[in-house]
Parts: sequence; structure tokens; C-alpha cells
Amino acid sequence: MSAQTQTFASSPKPLSADRPFQPLDYGLYALTVLSWSVSWFAISLQVGTAVSPEVNLVWRFAIATVLMFVWVVVGRKQFRFPLADHLRFALLGVLIFSSNFLFFYYGALYLVSGLLSVVFSLASVINMLLGAIVMRARPAPKILAGGLLGFGGIALMFSPEIAAHGLSGGTLTGLLLCVCGTLSFCLGNLVSAANQRRGLPLIPTSAWGMLYGTLWAAFLAFLMGKPFIIAPTVPYIGSLIFLAVISTVLAFAAYLTLLGRIGPARAGYATVMFPIFALLVSTVLEGYVWTIYAIIGLVLVAMGNVLVIRGGKR
Repeated sequence: MSAQTQTFASSPKPLSADRPFQPLDYGLYALTVLSWSVSWFAISLQVGTAVSPEVNLVWRFAIATVLMFVWVVVGRKQFRFPLADHLRFALLGVLIFSSNFLFFYYGALYLVSGLLSVVFSLASVINMLLGAIVMRARPAPKILAGGLLGFGGIALMFSPEIAAHGLSGGTLTGLLLCVCGTLSFCLGNLVSAANQRRGLPLIPTSAWGMLYGTLWAAFLAFLMGKPFIIAPTVPYIGSLIFLAVISTVLAFAAYLTLLGRIGPARAGYATVMFPIFALLVSTVLEGYVWTIYAIIGLVLVAMGNVLVIRGGKR
């Protein structure tokens, strides 16, 4: 899973945004979508081990933070910032690079990985609605319609499980945890947008945010008495490396490059694609069973995201 999908929606539109896709664009798009699609299954490999979700986040973002600061140093980007900016970075880290993921790690105890990605894909809808609330502007009709379709699709996908297990079942618990994770991510996006309006550079901001998110996860683990251990298994180590290096850093770099080459509107369609691929991964590796409710619900979620992205284009 990536926390950067919607974070860069306020980036300026590049001059080449409307040109046809080139081979490199397809490669970057494929890397972004596939790595974020598989990341949900990689999370499921870490859940249920002796390592707590809090400690999983510590290891994941400790590795990613080091790599991000290497990017800052090698790229000779700004490193020092005033204390007030560090407070903003800390808030960004707690919301996007810690609490967001923590809710989804716990949600993975109840739901297959593909369903986690479907709930997270509503971030595009919630981002637009929160932005409209903060700016005190009425959302465009396309955005409202997209929001209704998206939430209706989620309700349809989860309705059979909730009907079978009741409102107190694990499915509803997992859904609520994922909704909280998505809200945390979207609130972090408001912080990120405010940072960008202040002219704070994106890569150093993300590096410092990851550092503070790692420290927050470590604090929570210490507070709850969770042991700082690593599961010595191939699936765990492999998923940790994939999440830290591929899903967080390389996909981050690919998405940023894609953003500059084709523009935020077209790059944003990754939020439509990765839930579909994530569910396919769940079908093959976790035995997810498609129902007519799931098919129609996923179509509605995808249509809702498309309407929101197109309605939010400038």
C-alpha cells in the first residue's frame, strides 16, 4: 500500500500532461499500480505473526526513512527546516506514515487483502469531500455522484458478509478499521497540501514525515509493551523488504516521475486500477470468492473514482 497516491494532487500540471503515453510512461504506470496492488497481500503476510502491527511499521518505515534521506542527500535537496515545519512534518508522519497503516494492519486481521485496497480507494472520494469542506465550497455534481457510487459500491461488496455475521461480526470490525485508516490518510493529505502551499519541498518533507511516523509507531509499541522482534521466516522478511523498498520508495519515485510526465489527473487513475489488481491477487493467493455483489460493487467503486477524478480536473 502507498500513502502517496493522493498526497500530490495539488502538484502543478506539467506542460506535457496531454501528450500521448510513451513507453516509459507505461512502464512507470505498471510499476506503480502493480507494486501498490501486491503491497496489500504483503501486509497480510506480516499480520498474525509474533510481530505486532506497531513493530511491523517501525521496521518498514525505518528502512524506508533511511532510503528517503539517502535520496535527499544524493539529490542535494534541502535538509534543515525550522522547528515549526518539523511540527508539520510530525503531524504528517503520525497521520499518513503511521496511524493510517496501523488501522489497515489491524483491519487485515478480519479482511482479505484485496478488500483493504477497495476501501482505501475511497480516499480519492473522501479527499475531494474534505477539500470542499475545508474550502467551504460546494462539491461539483460529478464529485457528489462519484462519492455516492463509491460508498454504495463498498456497501454492496460487504453486505453479504455483514448480513451473515451481523453488525458485531469481524467483517464490520475490519471495515470500520479500514475506514478509520482511510480517514487518517485523507486528513494527512490536508496537512500535505498545506505544506505544499507553503512551498516546502516534497521529498525532504516525506523523509522527515516517515522518520516521525516511525518514531510514533515505536512509541506506541513501547507504550503497549510490544517486543521489538523480527519473524525469521522467508515470507516475513520478503514482505518487509518489498513493502519498505518497492512499495514505499521505488513506487513513490515512479509515481512522482509519472506525475511530472503525464499530470496528476491521469496519474490519479492508479486509484481505479490497483483495487482491481489487488482483488485478483487475493483471488489467486487467498482464495477470495467473487460474488455478483462483489462484481457490481467493484464496478460502482471504480466508476465513483473515475467521476471524482474527472470532476476534480482543472
